[in-house]
Amino acid sequence: MRKTDTPNPSLKYIGIAVAVVFLIAAALLFLEVWEKERGRFPESGAEDGIVVYQGEKYRYKDSIETFLVLGLDKQDGGDLSSSQTDGVQTDFLMLFVFDNEAEQCAAVHINRDTITKVKRLSLGGTSVVGTYMEQIALAYNYANTENHKIRCRNAKDSVEYLFTGVKVDHYLSVTMDFVVAGCDLVGGVEVTVLDDFTGIDDALVKGKTVTLTGEQALRYVRTRYGLEDSTNLRRMERQRQYINAWYAKAVSRIKEDSAFALELVDTLGGYVVYDSSEHRLQKFAEKFDRYEFLGIREPEGRTQAGEEFLEFYPDEESIRQLVIDLFYKPAGGAA
Repeated sequence: MRKTDTPNPSLKYIGIAVAVVFLIAAALLFLEVWEKERGRFPESGAEDGIVVYQGEKYRYKDSIETFLVLGLDKQDGGDLSSSQTDGVQTDFLMLFVFDNEAEQCAAVHINRDTITKVKRLSLGGTSVVGTYMEQIALAYNYANTENHKIRCRNAKDSVEYLFTGVKVDHYLSVTMDFVVAGCDLVGGVEVTVLDDFTGIDDALVKGKTVTLTGEQALRYVRTRYGLEDSTNLRRMERQRQYINAWYAKAVSRIKEDSAFALELVDTLGGYVVYDSSEHRLQKFAEKFDRYEFLGIREPEGRTQAGEEFLEFYPDEESIRQLVIDLFYKPAGGAA
């Protein structure tokens, strides 16, 4: 349901905290030109921003603003100022789509095994040396630089290609180590276990309701191999479950004690890189407070074994339908 209460602008740090919490949870480049790959979507050619889908014309919404959240699998303490970034991949990708005219927000959960175009950059990330059809999780590492913002932009480019050239306006990356710190910070997170972790964590019995501690929470959202269902699709289910529970707990703590917001922002410091100012994050917080949340979607597709790892091939029709639903509006008239 859309909230009607007007946010109090004086609650600056609470606003920032709620914005970052939600962006990371449902899980949180400035404006870039629209990707050249837009041609993957059939266009009428009659008007700029018009596409034809299933015989109908659609126009790109000028009111759309997007925010990409990347969860990095870095496990050496979570300090993003570290130069040791070799091998870091994105375990979690979520794109938030804000419609500022309709005052609605939706989220798209992207499978890290998704096969799409990934650019490999030269040493220092100064130029493109090749493009490959690879797992989207590799885009961050393929930037080949210590500059975390260049790495985020390389991942952003792959997301833009995947979704037929729609623009990603902003990004935020967070190391998965924040799961540990964030879980402990809120005093643990209660979930009903979705998979049997016997032999990995005997306390995590399928169907049992438990309160996860930090390290336990990380195992719950990251583990794939050794479980009955080792696909990333199943892990994504656990991630969404944990994210929703953690978000609810964090927001509850913020409402109970405004000082907790300051503690949360301070804790985030060593784990997060983003392209926006605190003022912009506060604006996103206000949008989350006011906008109707339409839920989390994900592209359909198939998972198959690759030469070394599982690979997810998204269904092209599913991608087109998702893009039409979230980024376009009827333009009137048949093609």
